[in-house]
Amino acid sequence: MDSDPSQIPVVPIPFEHGLTHFAQSVTRGRAKIVAIGSSTTAGHGNIEAYPERLKSFLQTEYPKVEIAMVNKGIGGQEAPIELQRFDADVIAEKPDLVIWQVGTNAVWQSPDQNPPSFNETTGVILMDLQYVPAVLTPAKKDKAIAMVEAISKLARDADVNVFRRFAFMKGLYRVEQVSFDRMVDPADEHRLHDSDWATHRVAWAMKLAIVDGVDKARSSVAVPSRPSQAS
Repeated sequence: MDSDPSQIPVVPIPFEHGLTHFAQSVTRGRAKIVAIGSSTTAGHGNIEAYPERLKSFLQTEYPKVEIAMVNKGIGGQEAPIELQRFDADVIAEKPDLVIWQVGTNAVWQSPDQNPPSFNETTGVILMDLQYVPAVLTPAKKDKAIAMVEAISKLARDADVNVFRRFAFMKGLYRVEQVSFDRMVDPADEHRLHDSDWATHRVAWAMKLAIVDGVDKARSSVAVPSRPSQAS
């Protein structure tokens, strides 16, 4: 589902499923999120990564809820290695919501670096690729689009939500007419990593998608909207 949002400002494509567990944790007054992935999650250079920004946005959205964000991102790491540390880095944290960012390195890396195949790379995921020049070159664009489509298909098969970063950033570029010079970290000669501005917009879009997912869960299962006081 690589469709551009058509309104300005561009908004994210909504999640297909309500975030039931996270909605329940918000109602209880305490929620924990684990973010796992590569450099988008860990952070790159002097740019604050999206998980910390997302926590701040969600804390403002739900001021009576104690929100914890655990960042388990490691730059350059691939999904198979991340999966190996799920028990220790994700499951042991007992999160209410997991954000798993995958796919970019498998597209961007050259073949001699032995990137994993789609079968190894895609599993249970929530965030797909960034829309940046490094993955849009003639040699890589088809792989990037194929990866986005593979992630989308596996997510549908597994009933997993996807934060469609590729489509969202494509909307920024094509609909809002934001230049790649603004969207890409000016210090990144590879033109792969998001700028401070783009990271802020992506984190804000993720917040909008999560809030919509919470509202969708509440409307479907009648989860109370008022959080209890955290003990």
